[in-house]
Formats: sequence, C-alpha cells, structure tokens
Amino acid sequence: MSVLSPLQIKEANAHLAAVHRQVAELEKRLRTTEETVREQAESLIRKDEQFRTALQEIAESKEREISDLREKFMRSEDTVQKLLGVIKEKDDVISQLKHRSQLLSKICQSRPLLDSLLIHMTEGERLGVFPGVETGSVSPVIFGVPQSNGGVNSNNFTLCEDDGEDQELEKTLFGTTV
Repeated sequence: MSVLSPLQIKEANAHLAAVHRQVAELEKRLRTTEETVREQAESLIRKDEQFRTALQEIAESKEREISDLREKFMRSEDTVQKLLGVIKEKDDVISQLKHRSQLLSKICQSRPLLDSLLIHMTEGERLGVFPGVETGSVSPVIFGVPQSNGGVNSNNFTLCEDDGEDQELEKTLFGTTV
C-alpha cells in the first residue's frame, strides 16, 4: 500500500468535511421538509374534518328542507282534495239549480194554460150539479173527482176578480226578479 501524502490527507479531510456539511445541510432540509409535510398533512386533515362537518350540516339541512317540502306538499294535497270536494258539491248544487230553473221555465211557459184551465173549472163550478144527479156522486165537470157537500169545493179552484190583476203584476215582476 502506498502511503498518502499529507496534502492528499488534507484534501481528503477537506472533502470529508464538505461531505459532512452537505449531509448536515441535507438532513436539515429533510427535517424542514418533513415538518412542512407533517404540517400540510395536519392542515389537510383539519380541512377534511371541516369539509366533512360542513357536508354533514348541508346534508342535514337538505333533509330538513325535503321533510318540510313533503309536509307542505301533503298539506297542499289535502287542501286540493278538500277544494275538489267543494267544487263537486257546488257542481251538484249548480246542476240542481239548473234543473229547477228549467222546471220553473216550463212552469212559467205552462202558466197561461193553467190559468185557462182554472177559468174553465171555475166556469164549470158555476154551472152547478146536473138535475137528477145525487149529491156526493161523481162530478161530471171535474172528471171523476168526488164532490163535497153537493158541489165542487169552491176553495180548491177559484179565481177572484183581483186574480187577473195579480197575474199581470206577477208577469212583470217575475221577469225582473228571477
């Protein structure tokens, strides 16, 4: 083996010292980097927990809102069903009123015929009973309606003198009040 010269030893020592400094610097950088990585990891973990908490709050809020909306929807559905029932009832009433209106129109159209019939019946009452017909028998004027007290009951079918005026008054009033 060869002996190293003092200069070579010095250069080797200087080189080793430089390597040690570089290793020490690299170790220091490594520790700094590891500390930075650890801080970043802890920060990420905290942020992850914050995001999870925020996400959980949002999910709970969404569930509450969905529940509220379902409740409102059910109340709205109940209201709609009640209103449909009211509409059906009102439609039934309208249908009944239409039928009654049509019936009233028919009655009003038939009124002159009824008035004429009453006049003829009153005239028939005035004629009295046929000679030879016993009281309590069937009246020939009223087509099979039994007579009471020997004649047609005058309270059933009579027109007084004022009836003609009342009829005219009713005709004018009826057109304006219905």
